[in-house]
Amino acid sequence: MFSFVTLGSNNLEKSKFFYDEILRLIDIEKVEETESYVGYAKKKSLKQVEFYLMKPHNKKEATFGNGTMITFTVETKEKVVNFYNLALKLGGTDEGFPGPRHEEHYYAYFRDLDGNKICIFCSD
Repeated sequence: MFSFVTLGSNNLEKSKFFYDEILRLIDIEKVEETESYVGYAKKKSLKQVEFYLMKPHNKKEATFGNGTMITFTVETKEKVVNFYNLALKLGGTDEGFPGPRHEEHYYAYFRDLDGNKICIFCSD
C-alpha cells in the first residue's frame, strides 16, 4: 500500500543516531544519507528504502502531526519491550508502556526526539 514513510526532523544528526540505534534492533539499517535526509531499509531488501528522516523541504520547522503515528512490526513481545526501552534510553518519551492492547496484540508507544509518535507492534 505504501511506497515509503517520511518523518521530519529539526536535528538530523540527533535523529539519525536515535533511529540508527532503535531500528538496528529490528533489522532495519541506514542505506542512504545526504545533508537533507537519511533513508532506511530492511536488511533483507537493502535497495528498497521504506523509511526516511528528512529536513523539511520548505526550510520551516518540522512538526509532528496530531493523530499521526508510524508503527513498526516485530516478531516477539521481547522485541517490543527492547525497542521501547532503548527508545526511552536514547531520549524518547513514553506514550504507552509495552503491553497487550485490543485483547489480542502487544504494543508500546513513544515519541521520538522531534515529538513524532511511534508504535512498536507484535501480533504474538
